[in-house]
Amino acid sequence: MKKTAPAKKAAAEKSAGKTAPAKKAASKKTVPAKKAAKKAAPAKTAGKAAKKAAPAKTAGKVAVKPPAQESPAALVRRARRINRELAEVYPYAHPELDFENPFELLVATVLSAQTTDLRVNQTTPALFAKYPTPEDLAAADPEEVEEILRPCGFFRAKTKSVMGLSKALAEDFGGEVPGKLEDLVKLPGVGRKTAFVVLGNAFGRPGITVDTHFQRLVRRWQWTDETDPDKIEAAVGALFPKTEWTDLSHHVVWHGRRICHARKPACGACPIAPLCPAYGEGETDPEKAKKLLKYEKGGFPGQRLKPPQAYLDAGGKPAPPLGAA
Repeated sequence: MKKTAPAKKAAAEKSAGKTAPAKKAASKKTVPAKKAAKKAAPAKTAGKAAKKAAPAKTAGKVAVKPPAQESPAALVRRARRINRELAEVYPYAHPELDFENPFELLVATVLSAQTTDLRVNQTTPALFAKYPTPEDLAAADPEEVEEILRPCGFFRAKTKSVMGLSKALAEDFGGEVPGKLEDLVKLPGVGRKTAFVVLGNAFGRPGITVDTHFQRLVRRWQWTDETDPDKIEAAVGALFPKTEWTDLSHHVVWHGRRICHARKPACGACPIAPLCPAYGEGETDPEKAKKLLKYEKGGFPGQRLKPPQAYLDAGGKPAPPLGAA
């Protein structure tokens, strides 16, 4: 986090008798952004749009204030406001991996490395139908597992990981997925990111999932300039109450997949454009930006074959099974 108001300068201003509060001094710059925010995506209208699964409201011309003079307190306020806005846009945000128990989520998360959740969801039904428990998968024929996992890419390494973690679960944890971080990260192929996905979504224990989308967006938003996942986790975690970490992860990842893409972010269709210092890096024309939207925002199926009912009620469409036309 960059500090742009050195203690000496602050002290000098105080001693010089400057009485204008920080908020008042910044008001001239931030008011246009607030007005633009109302035009872009008010909390209430964004929520209604999300429930109808309509495309995100366009930002139009947005006055954006780069956070060059942003104080730590202002950063916290902006970060939390972004999360609140995203919660209105994606009230049905959820893990995009299909699973029915902690074991299935753990295996699916390991398989999701360097591929899409959609591809994993299209692959795991056959895997779990044949090997429903850790004991079953641990005793499987590696070649048969490899053949099932082939569509996921890196299928040999992933076969070794999921069979290894299954063996460890069977031998060390009685066939049950542990609910503690220190135990999960000891399993083959399981790091902190995977562990937090499982803890947050299978056990209800808060955690921040720092995947590629999360890393990209928090740096674009200048929440942190760290590049190491563990340091990003710590920096972002300090901006939010722990109880919000899991949902925050979903909101950020969903926004990264649907609107704030890596190569062509749809800035002109972004509901939080007024709060984003990187506005303008992508397409700002509203009509052109709409064409860049993905998944339910663009009218296309989501990534889960069996998504939660709330997602379906909002107009989201389930993904097709593997091999479907």
